[in-house]
This record gives sequence, C-alpha cells and structure tokens, in this order.
Amino acid sequence: MSDDSRPSPAGTRTAAVIPAAGRGVRLGPGAPKALRALGGTPMLIHAVRAMAASRAVSLVVVVAPPDGAPEVKSLLDAHALPERTDFLVVPGGDSRQESVKLGLDALPPDYDIVLVHDAARPLVPVDTVDAVIEAVREGSPAVVPALPLADTVKEVEPAGEPGEPEPVVATPERARLRAVQTPQGFDRATLIHAHETVTDDVTDDASMIEQLGLQVVVVPGHEEAFKVTRPLDLVLAEAVLARRRLNDGF
Repeated sequence: MSDDSRPSPAGTRTAAVIPAAGRGVRLGPGAPKALRALGGTPMLIHAVRAMAASRAVSLVVVVAPPDGAPEVKSLLDAHALPERTDFLVVPGGDSRQESVKLGLDALPPDYDIVLVHDAARPLVPVDTVDAVIEAVREGSPAVVPALPLADTVKEVEPAGEPGEPEPVVATPERARLRAVQTPQGFDRATLIHAHETVTDDVTDDASMIEQLGLQVVVVPGHEEAFKVTRPLDLVLAEAVLARRRLNDGF
C-alpha cells in the first residue's frame, strides 16, 4: 500500500473519473442519487473528496448528467475541496459506459493512471484508493478493490414473473467469489483501448479489460466503500459519517 504523503513517481500522474449522470431510481423520486444529501453534503461531494484525499490523485473529472454540467460545476464551486487537486466537470451520455468514455476523452495527455469511481460510493477510505493506484503502478493493467462474500450465493433460473419461485441451478464456491467495489484503477492506454473495442454494455470497466483477454487483479476493499443504492444504505452511510466525525473531533 502506498504512503499518501509520497509524491507520484516521475512520469506517473493519476486522474479519477466519477460518472455521476445516473438518476438512482432505487432511492426513490427526487434528485439524482449523486446529489442526495449525506450528512448535509451531496454524496457526489463526498465521493470527489474521497478521490482527492489521495495525494497521488491530481485531477478529478466529474461526468454530469447530459444537461446538468453547469449545476454540478456550481455544486463543486460551493464546497471546500483540496487546493492541490484540479477539478473538471463534463456532460455525460445515456449510459454509464458512454459517460466514462466522455470523462476519458476530457483527460489531458499527461495522465498515465485512471481511476473510475462510483459517485454512489461516497465513503471509500483513502487507503483503498492508494492501494489501487499502487497496484497499477506496479504493472497491473486493471485493478479492482473487492471483499470476500459473507453470504452463500445461489445461481438461479430467473422467474418468468416477479415473485415466482426460482429454481436453483448451482451454488458457486464462495471462497472464490469477491464483491467488487470502486475505485477501479487502470493503465490509461489500456482503458481507452477497451472503450474503443468493447461494444457490449457492461456493468463495470474491469469487465471490459477482461473481454480484451488481459488480467484484472484484486486488492483488498473496505466495508465502508459500500454502494448507496437503497434507503437503508443511506441510513448506514449517515451512521458511518457520524462515527467518523465523532472520531475526528469535528
């Protein structure tokens, strides 16, 4: 794991891309998920600060809803962010994959490592961010933080109608499974090639690298890097944030 006080090696610069163009329907009606308040501050701001907390990250690109870039830019301007980090807001596309590609297109040429981070994972610790960056620096083209599964997982034949019983077809070996988080880290050229080559809509960028036949490696994730998707997740995130503030004395 890297020391977050250590400067980046010569010729190695890291940028983070945060796609934040989704609506977040599972949290209910209202503002887009990334703009929902957590401890009085939008989740997106927490996510941006989490990336900027790593001294290795010198640029954060936020990919806004297609018509929402001015609003997101105003949001970033209204909140205190680290002065040593540059911030950029660009309009996104209709899919997450398209939004990440637009974020990549906006990167200056002198960035060799790219992190892609979910705006809905606002509380990822800096040690996890640094661990991902360090593994890319050491030569892995794609790195994901992940946790072992606590629950047994069943593969089922999906029901024809919602609520119908679903037959189990297999029980994967839990010890070989991981729940993947973000930020996911990449060699920039490899990620750009993946976005130019893989046309299938995918749920994460690492799976695009897998489709190229390249190896993706896992580093330890963190339980506080969970995704805020449902109302109960928001309650848990508020509790984690309250504990952090108590421990940090502010």
